[in-house]
Amino acid sequence: MALLLTQHAAHGKAKYHNRLWFEQNRVGIRDTRFRGWDGRVSVHRPFLTEINPLFFSNRRMKYRRLGNTNMEVSILGFGASSLGGVFHEVTFDECAETVRNALDGGINFIDVAPAYGETLAELNLGKALSGIRRDQYYLATKIGSYSEAKGDYDYSADRTERSLHASLKRLGVDYVDLIQCHDIEFADHSQILDETLPTLHRLKREGLARYVGVTGLPLKVFRRILDRADRGTIDTLLSFCHYQLNDDSLVDLIPYAKEKGVGIINASPTGMGLLTARASPEWHPVSKTIINGCRRAVEYCAARGIDLVKLAVQFSCSHPDIATTLVSTARPKNIRDNIAFVEEPIDENLLSEILNLLEPIHNFNYTRGRHEYRDPILGNSI
Repeated sequence: MALLLTQHAAHGKAKYHNRLWFEQNRVGIRDTRFRGWDGRVSVHRPFLTEINPLFFSNRRMKYRRLGNTNMEVSILGFGASSLGGVFHEVTFDECAETVRNALDGGINFIDVAPAYGETLAELNLGKALSGIRRDQYYLATKIGSYSEAKGDYDYSADRTERSLHASLKRLGVDYVDLIQCHDIEFADHSQILDETLPTLHRLKREGLARYVGVTGLPLKVFRRILDRADRGTIDTLLSFCHYQLNDDSLVDLIPYAKEKGVGIINASPTGMGLLTARASPEWHPVSKTIINGCRRAVEYCAARGIDLVKLAVQFSCSHPDIATTLVSTARPKNIRDNIAFVEEPIDENLLSEILNLLEPIHNFNYTRGRHEYRDPILGNSI
């Protein structure tokens, strides 16, 4: 069934009947669904578009502004690493259905990278997005890290430019909304500042990206790069495994990031599987102390018929200064469940019980990368 959407201009703002992605009366025309890579839109004529009615059956997804960008992103984002088979073997049909379910459920921010499955995630995502209007989602990808297992890191200008062009081809799009320097704890920051970021900003001026960000595991790495970068050079940071039930150390970085005008993306609310019933993957760098501490919480919930993943997702999406939290799955039911989780109020009593149970390993961490960028280790590292 097609829905007729009418767009009209009023005092320089665009308003929508049956609006989906953005909160009415808060977002300017640069944030509307129909925009080019440079943010320009046409608001003077009505349009007719085919929209899946499921988009409008779910209006409880919340959205937050991502830093100083003009992107209002869903508090739950889709991390497409699973589409590359990094956790288990995948089929394209499952990948495609998962992506469609994510969009139908109100998710409008998708993050991927060429490193995930050695480009398989981008290929599957690109095919899954085929036929979907480009202005119905924000798309982020990365450069610099191509295979952690092989130690393939390259932040040079030439590789950066070739990588973005190749990603665009695999994804089947003309531009990405966000291009990120991936895992900068493995990079020479002088090269990032003098070579990589200038290259990305040139590609941005050419219309291939709208914003520029950085990602990493050690929290220390973000201060190290932002202290040296000119304001406005870096729009976003993506941190993972530092705002979850057992580790909320990302909170300490929030005032600094806000002062720098940098939006925050969180990822891995279950700590890459630590807070799930399944065993953590073999490649997980976490210590046995953390594994055992998280396992106690999992078993506590299992014995009471409680889904710890639900609480983990709700907790990670709850902080008002974290724009979006990425969850990754290639299973349609999982993404539907995650969307349902964030629509429900969190059980404060259960949250208190689990936080108390996890207190012995609170903010215990692990780190990686160049020595100068590694976080101090808190807790038993064995």
